[in-house]
Amino acid sequence: MKMIQTMRWYGPDDIVTLADILQAGCTGVVTALHHIAVGEIWPEEEILARKAIIESSGLTWEVVESLPVHEDIKKRQGLYQLWIENYKVSLKNLANCGIKVITYNFMPVLDWMRTDLKFKTHTGALALRFEKTAFIAFDLYLLNRPGATDDYTPQELEDAKSFFIKLNPQEQRTLMSNCLQGLPGSKDHFTKDQVLTLLEGYKNISAEILSNNLISFLQEITPTADQSELQLAIHPDDPPYPILGLPRIMSTEEHAHKILKAVPAPSNGICFCSGSFGARPDNDLKGMIERLGNKIHFLHLRSVQREDNGNFYEANHLEGSADMIVLVTAIVKLMRAEDRSIYMRPDHGHQMLDDLDKNPYPGYSAIGRLKGLAELRGLELGISETLKTENLHH
Repeated sequence: MKMIQTMRWYGPDDIVTLADILQAGCTGVVTALHHIAVGEIWPEEEILARKAIIESSGLTWEVVESLPVHEDIKKRQGLYQLWIENYKVSLKNLANCGIKVITYNFMPVLDWMRTDLKFKTHTGALALRFEKTAFIAFDLYLLNRPGATDDYTPQELEDAKSFFIKLNPQEQRTLMSNCLQGLPGSKDHFTKDQVLTLLEGYKNISAEILSNNLISFLQEITPTADQSELQLAIHPDDPPYPILGLPRIMSTEEHAHKILKAVPAPSNGICFCSGSFGARPDNDLKGMIERLGNKIHFLHLRSVQREDNGNFYEANHLEGSADMIVLVTAIVKLMRAEDRSIYMRPDHGHQMLDDLDKNPYPGYSAIGRLKGLAELRGLELGISETLKTENLHH
């Protein structure tokens, strides 16, 4: 049993082509119909049209990332019941077209947050970085979120003020733009007013309420997913701690077990992202792989280099704070024990070489991901052969 090697592809407008992905050694892509508004049904003809493009290039499409969850569902307000019914129809349509895994997340407002999209590493390659002081400066002085000062310590407030004073107007605009990066697959950025309005909608929603809303959502959609033999894979929070006063409910192993226990449907599972979970030092990544076991439906393999104060940046795949040798060993053992392959993609990658002259979606340049995939492929092969030899000697 081997990991099924894929890469994320943002569709026909992606500057990374299907030919690039095929040449990287992938057998499939992970993609979504980003042109369909959040909440609207994904029609079979649209799914099949996208699938035809992918298959004509020699690749497969069996994993959706993501089928987005409408904000009304997360808040359980407004037209949430309509959006849930639409979601079920989309699930059925995807299953009818041969899709097997549906990735989604339950993060309020923003799918991910980085303060620097072009952090220069010691090699000159560019990485994504989250710096807490820069983020607090954005929150206080650029977003001007009401009540933001209550979320930080006096020292954090002082550090953010010192940081912000030193920024020139262009640096302020860049920080604002980085933090308001739109939804994945979207070329749009949120405006300040849009974000503040969205945040206002969550002011009475605690982590417990959001968690209960996720469980209610899963109780409603898992019968459809089970019937269609789909696997649902929730992506962890990124970063895995509260930001902008918003609750976070998929940041730890405890969070994962809570929803798996509350909704024990066969389809209900996890997208194990070693980068998102790995940004927290208290997450035991190897133990999580072992304990979550058959509930891991999809793998995002990347490593972040954790720094002090909650800062981190995207490291090379075999470096940083995640011990990828240990993690891939655990994955290989899991696949053998359960006699199954697991879909995987190298998550994020440094912008390097010729890609420095291009404008890829942040974290999704071709060459950096090719490098990461090659390293992970070699690592898996080496571990598999070593385990085989050890078994023969026993």
